[in-house]
Amino acid sequence: MNLLHSDRLHLRPCQLEDLDSLHNLWCEADIRRFLFDDRQISCEEAQTFIEASIASFSNHGYGIWLFFDNHSDQIAGFAGLLQTEELPSLIFGVRPQLWGRGYATEATLAVLDYAFANLGIKYIVADVDEPNDRSIRVLETIGMSRTKRAIVNERPLLYYKIYAPSRENIKNDRD
Repeated sequence: MNLLHSDRLHLRPCQLEDLDSLHNLWCEADIRRFLFDDRQISCEEAQTFIEASIASFSNHGYGIWLFFDNHSDQIAGFAGLLQTEELPSLIFGVRPQLWGRGYATEATLAVLDYAFANLGIKYIVADVDEPNDRSIRVLETIGMSRTKRAIVNERPLLYYKIYAPSRENIKNDRD
């Protein structure tokens, strides 16, 4: 069922049963500010995102995972890959009360490791609002490189990319 684990987190694909909890998280001001351009999304729109994630897991082996601290059943955040223009694009967010604990980095690394090792994906992209310093730090910490800057919908966006480690690097890491 595409369950992922890291040292402190366990991740599972989001399901329709998560709608209320995930909608509440996505409507938190500090989450929606950059994720939805500070727009309050409806419950129906959140459901559409979850349904798209479920379909993506069926079609591509990836979607949106919810992650939880190993000692809690409360959603700590989400991380995953969205299909955009034939490329998987990294997305993530952490409950604001849990910022600064390294959860975003840990969760996104689990997703990247899975995508590269299990799905054979060659590279992953991401975009981030330029004022979103926290997310930029996460992208750079996990090894993504900035590729360009653009203005989209009157907002400055930064674009990032990361390539799968070469087989030789993976082999050397195991030695």
